[in-house]
Amino acid sequence: MQKIRNIAVIAHVDHGKTTLVDGLLKQSGTFGTHEQVNERAMDSNALEKERGITILSKNTAIRYGDHKINIIDTPGHADFGGEVERVLKMVDGALILVDAYEGVMPQTKFVVKKMLGLGIKPIVVINKIDKPSADPERVVDEVFDLFVAMDATEDQLDFPIIYAAARDGIAKMDMADPDGDFTCMFNTILEKVPEPTGDAANPTQLQVFTLDYDNYVGKIGIARIFNGKIAKGDNILLAKADGEMVKGKISKLIGFLGLNRMEIQEAEAGDIVAVAGIETVDVGDTICDPQNPMPLDPMHIEEPTLTVVFSVNDSPLAGQEGKHVTANKIRERLDAEMNTNVAMRYETVGEGKFIVSGRGELQITILAENMRREGFEFGIGRPEVIVKEIEGVKCEPFEHLVVDLPADFAGTIIERLGRRKAEMKAMVPMGEGFTRVEFEIPARGLIGFRGQFLTDTKGEGVMNHSFLEFRPYTGNVESRQYGALISTEDGVALAYSLFNLQDRGVLFTAPQTKVYKGMIIGEHSRSNDLDVNPIKGKAQSNVRSSGADEAIKLVPPRDMNLERALEWIEDDELLEVTPLNIRIRKRWLDPTDRKRYGKK
Repeated sequence: MQKIRNIAVIAHVDHGKTTLVDGLLKQSGTFGTHEQVNERAMDSNALEKERGITILSKNTAIRYGDHKINIIDTPGHADFGGEVERVLKMVDGALILVDAYEGVMPQTKFVVKKMLGLGIKPIVVINKIDKPSADPERVVDEVFDLFVAMDATEDQLDFPIIYAAARDGIAKMDMADPDGDFTCMFNTILEKVPEPTGDAANPTQLQVFTLDYDNYVGKIGIARIFNGKIAKGDNILLAKADGEMVKGKISKLIGFLGLNRMEIQEAEAGDIVAVAGIETVDVGDTICDPQNPMPLDPMHIEEPTLTVVFSVNDSPLAGQEGKHVTANKIRERLDAEMNTNVAMRYETVGEGKFIVSGRGELQITILAENMRREGFEFGIGRPEVIVKEIEGVKCEPFEHLVVDLPADFAGTIIERLGRRKAEMKAMVPMGEGFTRVEFEIPARGLIGFRGQFLTDTKGEGVMNHSFLEFRPYTGNVESRQYGALISTEDGVALAYSLFNLQDRGVLFTAPQTKVYKGMIIGEHSRSNDLDVNPIKGKAQSNVRSSGADEAIKLVPPRDMNLERALEWIEDDELLEVTPLNIRIRKRWLDPTDRKRYGKK
């Protein structure tokens, strides 16, 4: 039996999971002295590096002494919660990271609940103890209270605590100890995380927990071997979730070490490997011995809560900036996404329209951002929540929302959320003039709220939310308060006309930007939409006027990135997404059409 430990690193977003994995990789001696390693090495995707978040769970393996430790780095955003849940079924222990100032956050609660339910024993790491405002003792109490509230067993409540500053490679078992390296963390993992159960002599059982795709070998299933052995060239039986059995052959077996994947000949019970050659493999499927098939329980994958319509771009500027603009190309790209992303679904509705369902706005905007970087051009509608009928009652998804904000702004935010049907559950002072307020709110109430929240808290507020459950529908929820400034002409926006329009609201468009009839160039300062002409130049005459030498001073336009724009739009508006621009437009460009459809 190999000396193996399988652990997951789980935490709320931005509490330092990937940085901790960096430290474990570097201090284990897995990298050679000549190897150059980037910061947050596990975030391999360009978007992950830019945003500093983990989007896809990734696994690595390190050697420590004569042990092999398989580590899975998981995403922290609630939108990717399904991925964390699957990963936890593959491991025997978990490092729970908690920020030494922020403490227990919504996603911490979500992952802890899943972990305790699976009977995994945790190792708690209080990270970022070097923060000036860190309060590790309070955070340890919060974690203990959370475990008690989640019905942890006596064994789970007896968790080891490690204090760390992962960025600096510091870890210690007691705040009073001098700073040390990660040796105490490695020793705690070997001591507290049980060895994998299972026996290499039993019939083969592997369960796939995440997917990858390679243009040469096709679909790759990353799986944990629960029993038996697996070797390259083996004939296997794939047990699907619906009971179907598919024959297959392992064409490639891949092992992990550090950041490298290498081809191996065989592996046995307890290890985590990637297998290729089975085109129909899916998350939750079991790879079994054809002579003695013993499928494992299929995994429950969380249902999507949000839908967005992707459509072929039909604006007057369509096809000028993108490489892939047809419905067939968009369909192929969505098919490729569904190959590896089990938390998303799509269906075709009508000509050139696709309803894409996901776990949240972030998940959908990341897909859209990746597509535009690949040269796609398309339109996106406003996100809508998925409404279900449960036992004859119309139900919608609710979220658990936590906001940390300066105490002076708490009243404004509570009032705004009240209008969006939120129910306040707790209010706790956080020290240094900050307050934490917890709410339960319909997911619809959060669409479009983030921008308003940042404005109201002068950019100092932090909001986090995670899916709670489906509850009876709550009726209408207040949405955007202000109307839009809509262009009435095709052409190029001029500084002179924009200068005259900036008193009417906030502009999204800079001078010399191409505009078209029906395109939204700004937010009106009132609740109604206003048709404006952004291409009108200054009339030239041979008579000198009194205002001739007035300087045109323009306020910089509001930067509308993909997320902000998607939150801002209403039902009768669309985003035009191209590799070079994100434009906001009305669904019906002609004002007469807008009036006709608006009356229905």
